[in-house]
Amino acid sequence: MTRLLATFLALQSMAFAAFHEQLPGVYLWQDTCNVYVLKHNDRALLINLGDGSALDHLAKIGVKQIEWVLFTDHHREQCQGAPKLDRQTTQVAAPKDEQTSFETPNEFRKWNPRLSDKFTVHGSSYLRPPAQPVKIDKGLVDGDTITWNSFTLTCVSTPGHSPGGMSFMLKQGELTLAFTGGVMHDGAKMTNWFDTEWDYGFAKGLDALTATVDKLIALKPETALPSQGPVIANATSQFQTYKERLTQFRPDYVRGYPTDNLSKRGPHPATQPTKAHYIVQVTPHLYMFGPEMAGKNFAIIIADSGHALLLDCGLFPKLVLERIISDMQQFLGLKQIDACWISHSHGDHFTLFPALKDHGVKFWTMDTIADKCENPRYYDYPAMIGAYNAGFEQAKIDRILKAGDVIDWEGYKLHIDWMPGQTEFGNSLWLELDGKKIVFTGDNLFGDPADPAQNGHECVNARNSAIIEEGYLVAAKYLQKLQPDIIMGAHGVLMTEPKAFIERYHDWAQRIIREYKELLPDTNYEYLYDPYWVSAYPYRVDFQKQTMQEVRITVRNFRDTLQQHRIVLQLPPGVTSDPAVIEGTVGPKTRQSFKIKLTADPAQVPAGVQMVPMDITLDGRHYGQIFDFIIQAREKDAK
Repeated sequence: MTRLLATFLALQSMAFAAFHEQLPGVYLWQDTCNVYVLKHNDRALLINLGDGSALDHLAKIGVKQIEWVLFTDHHREQCQGAPKLDRQTTQVAAPKDEQTSFETPNEFRKWNPRLSDKFTVHGSSYLRPPAQPVKIDKGLVDGDTITWNSFTLTCVSTPGHSPGGMSFMLKQGELTLAFTGGVMHDGAKMTNWFDTEWDYGFAKGLDALTATVDKLIALKPETALPSQGPVIANATSQFQTYKERLTQFRPDYVRGYPTDNLSKRGPHPATQPTKAHYIVQVTPHLYMFGPEMAGKNFAIIIADSGHALLLDCGLFPKLVLERIISDMQQFLGLKQIDACWISHSHGDHFTLFPALKDHGVKFWTMDTIADKCENPRYYDYPAMIGAYNAGFEQAKIDRILKAGDVIDWEGYKLHIDWMPGQTEFGNSLWLELDGKKIVFTGDNLFGDPADPAQNGHECVNARNSAIIEEGYLVAAKYLQKLQPDIIMGAHGVLMTEPKAFIERYHDWAQRIIREYKELLPDTNYEYLYDPYWVSAYPYRVDFQKQTMQEVRITVRNFRDTLQQHRIVLQLPPGVTSDPAVIEGTVGPKTRQSFKIKLTADPAQVPAGVQMVPMDITLDGRHYGQIFDFIIQAREKDAK
């Protein structure tokens, strides 16, 4: 199979090893991205570089020397061939706003990520910079002009696909061309989704992209030359269609409830005040935080015996916890909190872990969540516990549950089910309590069921490992089948009489799937949505104590047919891999993991965090170094 795959890839490479003249003096080469060659006599200016394979073939079109390479953005598949350039004869220009991404790329990979890290979604970076620094000779800003022989390029700041993305406008007679990077794919579609996801469901990247498209419409290019896909004819008309699609998509993408009042809401009419500070009663045995602590994580069932079960606990000070425990002991009959159930992998749901352990509390969660709590640094997901700077980096789970488990606790039957949505790594807990079927759903849906304008979805975020069919749609169908009387969301969100609300939630999930399929150009849109279809475990590989580490590379297949892959690890000095190339197949609609052994010579590995890009070829298409993992053998300040 490996020999057949190699032959197939060689044939594919031969098929693409050609330049195509788009206009007099403007050529296109396709590899990991579209490389555009502006030619004058035997000299050339390149826009983007891809894997650098074009450099070996320029003589075919009479080019002997490259004088400039201009990059539209920092993404690795645009610039991974940069080490092949002769920097004695070739100068490099890139957007000034992305110069640090090129020159100090490792600054954007953190060994100890935090929520506030720049260009991250709650600690997970949305930059994909080159593994090795690329020196930029000229940082370009909006309005700059580059005159090179008979060509004059005008620089236009076009963020959205990338934070500092740039387009280059070129007049050819009466024709206006726009080299637009990843702003738009032919067919008025997105190049991908994950590069435009800049925040936690508030549309910062999407809004920047929409503004950029509006800006390009005003410039009226006839033809756009993108970084991926075919050259775009009738560009201005396509940009207009694209803007309409993005604008129509936005209301379904942003959260399905008013975000400005989540922490300002008043008392829920179904609750009653208690003498315990901040605590209100939902049913005779169920309590939660009142409006003074809106947005924090705390709900508790207190059985007749005085034993209690916590449902998430985080985002407030230890002193508050001590006070409410004391109050509940005095006024609500609390004797002992037996356990705290964690709804999903995000650290804000158990920031009180050490304080609760001091009270003898055990921690429960499902098997698919436990390792994210215990080894958060192994993952490149948002909102891991270490990102909250809560004074601890790991939380040991005392009882690991499985989907379908039923726990007998204090005369109640606690049902544990897998419930994805906001993240793949979630579970629900439901029980019959005080004559009501009550389900605890974590962060999967929030809102007011009585408001027909709300559909409840919490946050679309691909970096949560949250493909909609495997997440929110599953959650909606689960709730339709369960038919709860009360939904207890995390962050103090109580949802009563939720039947119609659940139906709106389900309808939204189906609708946004259709919208992503319309927006993204791959038949299997998930490849352009999911930033983890090739991933490494652990994501952070620690060579500071052991010089040999095992890593699992997981490859997903979203297709209905067998998928062939070839993944080449781009290793830093001093690191070897067995094997260094991963070739194989993955069956339809499944995923498969491949083990590799990494060995490091700490004396040879550069200090600090180092990136290991994974250069991916899938079914003959060279995607390039789109995903990575990181290693560290010694810290920067080590002697």
